[in-house]
Formats: sequence, C-alpha cells, structure tokens
Amino acid sequence: MLPYSPVRLSNSPGIQMDANLQSMHVGAVMRKVKSRTWKKQRYFRLQDDCATIWYKSKKAGNAHSTFSISDVEAIREGHQSEVLLSIAGEFPADRCFTLVFRGRRNNLDLVAESAEEAQSWVKGMRKLIESLENMDEQEKLDQWISDWFKKADKNGDGRMNFKEVRDLLKMMNMDMNEDHAHRLFTKADKSQSGTLEDDEFVLFYKMLTQREEVNKIFQEYSSDGQTLSLRDLEEFLREGQLEQERVQEHAMELIERYEPSDTAKTRQAMTIDGFLMYLLSSEGSVFKPAMQQLYQDMSQPLCHYFISSSHNTYLMGDQFRGSSSVEAYIRALKRGCRCVEVDSWDGPNGEPVVYHGHTFTSKILFRDVITVIGNYAFKTSQYPVILSIENHCSVEQQRTMALHLTRILGDKLLRNTLEGKAYSGLPSPEDLKGKILLKGKKIGGLEESLSGVVEDSLAAEVSDEDDAAEIDEENDIVRRRPKKSKQRLSKELSDCVVYCKSVRFNSFKHSSVHSKFYEISSFTESKAKKHIKDAGAEFVHHNARQLTRVYPNGIRTDSSNFNPQEMWNAGCQIVALNVQTASTEMDLNDGLFSQNGRCGYVLKPAFMRSMEKQFDPDHPETQDGYSPAWRRKEYAVISGQQLPKVNLKEGSIVDPLVRLEIHGVLKDQAKQETRYIDNNGFNPVWRETLKFTIHVPELALVRFVVEDHDKTSKNDFIGQYTLPFSCIQQGYRHIHLLSKDGTSIPPSSLFVHIRIKEGT
Repeated sequence: MLPYSPVRLSNSPGIQMDANLQSMHVGAVMRKVKSRTWKKQRYFRLQDDCATIWYKSKKAGNAHSTFSISDVEAIREGHQSEVLLSIAGEFPADRCFTLVFRGRRNNLDLVAESAEEAQSWVKGMRKLIESLENMDEQEKLDQWISDWFKKADKNGDGRMNFKEVRDLLKMMNMDMNEDHAHRLFTKADKSQSGTLEDDEFVLFYKMLTQREEVNKIFQEYSSDGQTLSLRDLEEFLREGQLEQERVQEHAMELIERYEPSDTAKTRQAMTIDGFLMYLLSSEGSVFKPAMQQLYQDMSQPLCHYFISSSHNTYLMGDQFRGSSSVEAYIRALKRGCRCVEVDSWDGPNGEPVVYHGHTFTSKILFRDVITVIGNYAFKTSQYPVILSIENHCSVEQQRTMALHLTRILGDKLLRNTLEGKAYSGLPSPEDLKGKILLKGKKIGGLEESLSGVVEDSLAAEVSDEDDAAEIDEENDIVRRRPKKSKQRLSKELSDCVVYCKSVRFNSFKHSSVHSKFYEISSFTESKAKKHIKDAGAEFVHHNARQLTRVYPNGIRTDSSNFNPQEMWNAGCQIVALNVQTASTEMDLNDGLFSQNGRCGYVLKPAFMRSMEKQFDPDHPETQDGYSPAWRRKEYAVISGQQLPKVNLKEGSIVDPLVRLEIHGVLKDQAKQETRYIDNNGFNPVWRETLKFTIHVPELALVRFVVEDHDKTSKNDFIGQYTLPFSCIQQGYRHIHLLSKDGTSIPPSSLFVHIRIKEGT
C-alpha cells in the first residue's frame, strides 16, 4: 500500500468508492444532538483517507474536530438512543442515526436533512467499518503507516522533508540519532529531491522498522539464508513453536495462507515477509485460536459455570451522581455480560423507574430498560441472560413491572420450568438458549408453583442487597442505609421467577441440608471474603450445588471494583463488577471471558464441580487426590512494536517496561518486570526472561502490562493484555495490546517466547 496522499482517494486501503462514500466525501450539514434542547448544526465530511471524519461548526471559524472510523464500533438507525427518543416527535426516525464509539466514549447522535442523506451516511459508515474489521495485520500496519504520513505531512503536499521526518520520529515514540536518521532519509530518497513520497516513504519506513529479532530467528532456521524450506518451517514449528501434532500439514497450510510470493509458494517455501505475516496473524498470537471459539461443554447445570456479570448496570459513572442510561445495558450486553442488574423503584404516573435509590443518580423508565434488554440480550451470545432484580417497588408497581416483563419480552422470558427438569437440578446454558431468567424473591418454591398452591402475596424483604449506602443531601456525606422494613411481594412478579429464587444465606451447614437447587444467595465482597477465609472448601462445595452472586461493598461510591479472582477461586459464578469502570479488575474479567466464543459462560474446573472433591482455594495442596505437580512458565520478553504515546507533550517519548502478573490462587499470585528502555516506544528490545511456577493452572490468569517508567512518580499505563493460562500458545508469539478501555490499539504489540515445563 502507498502512503497517504491528500488528493487520491484510491490510496485508501481496500475500499472501493461508491455513491454513498462520494456523498460523505462531499459532506453534509447535520444536527448534532446532546439533549432535547441542545441541537446544533455541524458540517461533517469524510476526509480523503477514507479513515477520518472531519466536522466543524458554522460559527467556529477555523476550529474543527475529527474522529477516526476505527473508533466507531457500530451505527444504529432511527430513535435508538435516549437522546433521539426524546426528540422523536420533532424529527422522524428515518433521518436519525447514532454513532456508537468503542470503549467508554459517549455516542454521537445525528439528524440528517433528509432520509436519503441519513441512509448515505449509515451505509457508507458501515462499509468503512466492515472494511477495517476485515483487515489482516499487514493491512492494519499499512493503515497505521498511512495515518503517520498524514500527521507528518504538515503542509499537505504529499511529500516529507527531513524536518518533517524528524518530527515524525518523535511522534512515533522514537529518539533516533540525527545522523543515523539522515542516512536512512538519504538512502530512501531515490529521486534525490530532498523529500520522500510514495514508495520512498514506504522504503524509509521498512528500513526504520527492520525486525532484527525476527530476522535472527528466520536465519537460525533457514538452510539457504533466503527462505524457509518446508523442512525448515517444520523444524521451526517443532523447536520454536513447540508444536507436536500435524506439523508438516500445518507448515504447508502456513505457506499457502501467509506467503505473498507465488514463486516461493510453488517451491513450498516461505520468505521473511511471509514469516513475519504469520507471526503477526491470529495464528501467531499468544491466544490459542481453538479456544477463542466455543469449545466447552455447555450442557452442564448453570452453577457449573462462571457467568460474566454486571453490577448496577444502569449507571454510566459513579454511584451517587452518575447518569443512569439504557446505553449502559447495551454496552454491558454487547461485551458479553449474561447477568445484568435492574434496581427498580416506584415512579410517577404508576411507572416504575430504574436508578440508584437515595442518591442523585438520574432515573430511567423500567419499561425502557426491559425493551433494550429484549432487543440486545442475544446480539453477542445466544446463552441465557439473568436479570437480577433489586425490587423496591410497591405491590401495585410490581404488577406493572411483571406486565412489562411479560409483554415486552414475550417468549424470551422463562415463565415455567423446562419440561422434564422440574426437580432434577438447574438446567444448562444449552437448555436455556435464547431465554431471559429473572433473579428475585419468590413466594414459595418451584414445588408450590407446580402444584398451584401459592399465596397471593408475601410479606418479605423484596430486595436482595443489604449493604448499600445513601447520600445525606443536607450534609453531602455518605452513610450506611438503614435496614429495610418488610414489604409485600406481588404474585405476578413472583411468578416470573423460576430457577433463580433469591434467599438470605444462613450458613453452609444449613444450606447443605435445607437449600433448594434453584435458590441463589448474594454476598457483599466483604462477606464473601470472610466465608472464603473461614470455610473455603465448604464455599466451593456450596457453589457446586447452587448459584452465588457477589457484588461490591456499598462504600464503593466511585464505582471501583474488587478483585474478582478471589471469588472465582471459590467457585462463585456471578461476580458482579462495575463494567463502566476501566480497571485491572475489569481486565481480569475480560481476560477470563475472552475464551469460549466470548459467550459469557466459562466452565469451572472439574474439581470445583464435583461434590466428591475437596478444594480449598487458600490451601490447594489439601484437595483430594492432589499431587504436588507444577507448571513452570518461562516468558522471554523479546521486543515491543509501535507503543502508543502516553504523554502528548511535544518531544515526550516513553521509557517502556513490561510487567507480567499471575492472578490465581494465593499460592500462584506473583509479578515480575523487565528493566525499562530509555526513550524508545517505537521498537524497544528487552530480551529478558521471567519465570513463574504455577500450581493451579486451571484458575490462573496471565496479565501482560506495559508501562512508561517514571523516576519521580507513578508509572503511566501504556497497554495490557490478559488471558487464561490454559489458553496460552507456546513458542514465538505476538501479544496485541489493548487500551485501558479494553479496545485494541493496532499495531502496538509485544513479541515474546513462551515455554511451559511440567514437574513434580
């Protein structure tokens, strides 16, 4: 691919111009809408690179803003946001659309001048997004080169002089000796014009990004120093990648898939370009491709799975003044959450509302929440969604809640036990595909429901969470909310609860004798930790029989998170986190659920599902049949590529270091880090080996973190990647880094070599 040129649209990677893109390139005046009263006209235009949207106000002089197409996750047509719903009477749905950004950035709601113009932008944006999503690693790299050329070409003439090249190196996070930079510039300037353009810039970039560490590996296995023969590649797969099965067949597949030279292909050989393309591909990544697909047994009882879960799902921010939004439910469901929370209270006009009670958080209608859940529950995963209802409503408004649930969700809402599974234990995720389950208080049990003997209502504590906080408006302070008085539960809402009846926990001994398989208890993080400390093995057994939910302490008013790993170590299935808050804890959650097709369900290890096994997370050596086996993992951190800048200050360049963290049972928790590299975020090389011993690999997560070293203050975060230990591929692997929000930041990566040794 040639680099960016400000006048040639054809330079955009792999995009065929059509009428919609041409219309976007010409531009359009549309209304940017923030609220019912804030509707401002803006001029939007697709830039020549087909990768950036430029927009400005008519009154803002030369001031303008831009955003990248790669930042946009999806387009929603019509009134599919709270803001656009609020102006539905003013602007028809066919003129409205929403740009949904990745991460935690606010959406952009727009109203076009006509339905035709809206369609041009919707179809054009979708085409551009699809084109980006279908890029392979090489095309992403080409796009990255194009973006940098555009940034460096200050005067927009499609050429770069040496001053612009020098500025480019600083922008790229690289501190290079000026004489060396000038030598590369002169070497690339084939036309001797004193500037670089088109192929000259590509040549300069290739010289700049020589992967000496990859070339060294290539030369080590190449018989002739030019290519890898089929036999050479087989040897590399066995010795370098530590593969044992289908080696010859796999080598032939790699040549066919990644080798760009037809000549080399006919000779069944691989060039250095093909070798690098393979290493940068998903097959060359640290995550086993087979485990990114749905690979686990989904026919076991619900309580045998970890379930991706959200706490106070309606909140976009903190617990006191944050806004409540249906958008928060869409984001949680689209990232794979299978358990979301609905905190319902009496609202005006007989309509229940959802918000964090006794606080300044905004309110949304219960029916709007249920509508959104019905629309988005199964977009990402077909496996069941659990609605954790925190019910604070009067009996009358509970009946309204039940009416909305049944009318809006229809057949999706599970109202009855599955045929043949009434008394035999919890059904499986496979049994419950496409179903929404209600978790809440219930009058009587399944037995009474099936016999038809049920009271009309029940005096009970109808809400589940008992460790909440409230705001003292007069003094603006936090205080613990007083215990709730008992109120009545409506039969209509009770009948919507089948397999997830909320009950107060008494003791593990009591549960083992009296609890029903369909009952679920909720614990604050503090109470769960105490139970783990006092009776870890009993907690694991409890969780092999029935569901448990753990949620944050009420004093976490900033929507911070607790460490979910401690709860997973005890087999707790529904570990509810504030998914709106970027944090190490959310990295761990995303890491655990990145496997098994990102379906939101991960099968627990066999020793946590059996009532015959004894496992104490704090003392794994005491488990039945335990043998003192361990797995020693060696991580050779070789190099980094194109790390993002964290300080936008001119001339600032990162000093990167890599930290590896093992999260698992107490005995396995550890962290180590490399030295830092001065002034090089572009292609730092460490060549350091970090070693860890892991005793319970089934529960271990591995987190790779890159930080900018700071001698005087806390290091700045650059990127991270977290995955289950069991999903790691051995050998030479690239780790494609993620931002603090969990979104990809191509082409930023680490290059490592991983080896696992087993012993006793």
